[in-house]
Amino acid sequence: METSCKDYQKYRQAQLQDGELFQDFVVDIAWQAGLAIAQYTSKPYQFAIGESRTGVEIKHDKARLAKKTGNICIEVAEKARPRPGPYAPSGIMRDGHWLYAIGDYDVVWFFANNLLRGLYKVIVANKPKYRRYETPTSQGFLVPTRDADRWAALILRPDAKGKVDKATAGLEALARELHQAAFDNPNQLELFTD
Repeated sequence: METSCKDYQKYRQAQLQDGELFQDFVVDIAWQAGLAIAQYTSKPYQFAIGESRTGVEIKHDKARLAKKTGNICIEVAEKARPRPGPYAPSGIMRDGHWLYAIGDYDVVWFFANNLLRGLYKVIVANKPKYRRYETPTSQGFLVPTRDADRWAALILRPDAKGKVDKATAGLEALARELHQAAFDNPNQLELFTD
């Protein structure tokens, strides 16, 4: 059990690093589109205030489920690690969050939290339009990308494909490269395609 616990710690650390890199990426592309996002990464600030000073929760679709299954996962509850007991409410269920961003380096959807909360209430009331999911560390529901495209408040499609397909042995170097690429383009809005 101790070995698997250590393995999970390594896995979780890698997930956190990946999530922070993706958050930085989203902050950059959102800035270019005119949306300022200020993220917190320390535990005390995240627990007291939330993930963001501006009320935005960012999730990375690292598994690229949107491309593989045609669905995006909207998380409503989470655990830091697999353990018995209840899940804690995720950002969209906490006060002070108004916007939920989810995607990958090719597309990022931004949803109003009140829309997502409303969809979840319908699911809980046993009138499911969408399917629920549960993992040892996450609970939520799946939204087809065709509906995500229709209901998103904002969709950004950055031209980042070539920037993230390379090996990510040095996450800091990749983050610097993505950041620089975002600001090297004098006409910043050309980074987004329909």
